[in-house]
Amino acid sequence: MKNSFVSIGKVLNFHGVQGEAKLGYTKNREDFLANLKEVYVQQNGEYKLLEIERIRFTPKCGIIKFKGIDSLNDILEYKNQLLFVDESTVREFLDEDEFLIDELVGLDVYDGEKKVGAVVGVSNNGASDLLSIKTLSKKVSLVPFVKAIVLSVDIKARKIQINNIEGLLE
Repeated sequence: MKNSFVSIGKVLNFHGVQGEAKLGYTKNREDFLANLKEVYVQQNGEYKLLEIERIRFTPKCGIIKFKGIDSLNDILEYKNQLLFVDESTVREFLDEDEFLIDELVGLDVYDGEKKVGAVVGVSNNGASDLLSIKTLSKKVSLVPFVKAIVLSVDIKARKIQINNIEGLLE
């Protein structure tokens, strides 16, 4: 079975000369990151395992140290690299009402019994996640992923139920 990897952050730059790196990540994910023991980087099409020695957080970023990477020169090769974990690792930390972007893209969107479109993307405006929904008239509308609007998500049935308030979808 082929592993499915999910990006969880990015090595932004080195931090100091002891092999530490600045880590960019989605905010409010410190608990998840602090529990990780290992991550992967992609090099030459292969996923290479990096063991995490320690991680701490500043107001702006994470500071991560990998085992065996002990100098500025060692960490530089990872600058601007995305960090990945196995999809199953991410799933363990998802709340009941959290989903992976890949799961949402392609789902049909319904208002009651009426199909109104499909999800073509997910983004974030800082306040909330936004579903990009392509309507039947081929226009794309951004819909806040909040409980008042997104009533239910059924991954198995490949269906999202929304409360299509006036002016929400073009």
